[in-house]
Amino acid sequence: MKLGEIQRGEREASAIDLAPLIDMIFILLIFFMVSAKFTEELAIDIERPGAASGEAADTRTLRVLVDAQANVFVDGQPVPLWMVRTRVADALARAPQRPVLVAADKRVETGTLVQVIDGCRRGGAKDVGLDVEKP
Repeated sequence: MKLGEIQRGEREASAIDLAPLIDMIFILLIFFMVSAKFTEELAIDIERPGAASGEAADTRTLRVLVDAQANVFVDGQPVPLWMVRTRVADALARAPQRPVLVAADKRVETGTLVQVIDGCRRGGAKDVGLDVEKP
């Protein structure tokens, strides 16, 4: 064996193939994209009433929205007013200690708001809050 052949063989052995590494990075990227839970904001226009005593809500809350036309949405799904209790109960069956946050437009009638909060409480919610805007 000649000296030049040994040096060439050593250089070839010391080279690192990056193709498997790049493949692994793409596999991990696809895994994280598929397994990530994306939160999407609803395109519901709500003018919340203001309150100086408002506090930040927990991110795990079950959101119940009531728009200006008294349409009710539980976790982003439209729900008739009479079904709020059932939908809240179904959502809380998986996490019974999950707080409920009601976000109602300031033009919603008080009677409708009371019915929604009552439906949440009768559905098993122990902690029901009202979403307000800090001035």
